[in-house]
Amino acid sequence: MDVFLQAVVVLGAVIIGVRFGSIGLGICGGGGLMILNQVFGLRPTGAPVDVILIILAVVIAASAMQAAGGIDFMVRIAERIIRANPKRIVFIAPLVTWFFSFLAGTANIVQALQPVIYEVSYSSRVRPERSMTVSAIAAQQSLVASPVAACTAALLGLLGSSGSNMTLGQIMMVTVPSTLIAVLITSCVMSFYGKELDNDPEYLQRLKDGLVLPPKPIEHKELPKTAAWSAIIFVLGVVFAVVAGFFPEMRTPSTGKPIGMGVFLQMSMLAAAFLILIICRPQMKKALESSVLRAGISAIIVIFGLAWMADTFISAHKAAWIASMGQYLQNYPILFAVICFFASSFLASQAATVRAIMPIGIALGLTPATLVGLYPSVNGTSFFPASGPVISTMQFDQSGTIKIGNYVLNHSFMVPMLVATTSATLIAFAFSRILL
Repeated sequence: MDVFLQAVVVLGAVIIGVRFGSIGLGICGGGGLMILNQVFGLRPTGAPVDVILIILAVVIAASAMQAAGGIDFMVRIAERIIRANPKRIVFIAPLVTWFFSFLAGTANIVQALQPVIYEVSYSSRVRPERSMTVSAIAAQQSLVASPVAACTAALLGLLGSSGSNMTLGQIMMVTVPSTLIAVLITSCVMSFYGKELDNDPEYLQRLKDGLVLPPKPIEHKELPKTAAWSAIIFVLGVVFAVVAGFFPEMRTPSTGKPIGMGVFLQMSMLAAAFLILIICRPQMKKALESSVLRAGISAIIVIFGLAWMADTFISAHKAAWIASMGQYLQNYPILFAVICFFASSFLASQAATVRAIMPIGIALGLTPATLVGLYPSVNGTSFFPASGPVISTMQFDQSGTIKIGNYVLNHSFMVPMLVATTSATLIAFAFSRILL
């Protein structure tokens, strides 16, 4: 009965936190942790400091880059690529959003590109629903492959704290090709999704009623002269950390013991932030007010409260769970992917899902290679049409082809999300068996 009541506390904290949204999930997790300790006597585990520090270091560098105009510079490059291939927009746009979200470590970059994707799609008479939805999903898929995304930082820190020697490079060897292939598969599927724009009666009626507005010309402000340099420095910092993952000697000081990947990633990102500060001279006030910093701090708070509560609950009952379910999940590990998928759809955060659910997999005896193979399954965040990229994409589509059905779950993002996440997980799982 105690275990059941503790589970009710954990789920209750999650449900209440989701209703508040944003940092509310982390705050409610902290409240649940106190109840587990004071009412049920559970001993708190250590707070996820390693993950928090990795995310903080990445966010510091990314916010400095954004303040220097680096993200705007990356968006301009992406825009030119998309406009250069209008007839292949359903394939080109998702690949572009995947790549630039991969570099920036946030899916929010797609919000700056959706007006361009809509304009090019509409002008080419391509159904905007096809290109815009798969582009939003591709941006989310790239996060599990990005070395600077909060969810990857969470996984790297979790594996490190469990004693695994899994490196950032090994994780990317699995997640980069699997998510890219999944995006291409999804683009193929979405190429045939829905009616052609000129044959869609709903669109034609909206056009007749004057409800469809032509795309507005996109105005660009002048970028700082150092914008390109800030983006280059940030990317080089990421590349340096990834390369060091493959070559431990780069992380080995005179003492002879390699520095952990989590610590080295923190150092690389702080060094990149330092170089951006010295060379590009961004205004620190802009960095403090940047959307990247706000999103990163929100992720830290969620992980701090929610992951600490989940870790405490899981650790208290680890032995019993291993005895009852360990062998079953080891024989059928793909079932754990289903758990991660629906948890992410509820938590609406890949990072929170990794830190709250992946420890269960470790407790049940799943190997680090298996967890990496199942990692893309945390991309169920668009199952409910409430995430930032989903909402903003709907707002940018003036044609009305992107919509939420009468049953809520039959929305325009469901098919691309299911296709992308399922294929990425299956491919990653196969790759993990071969490469790790």
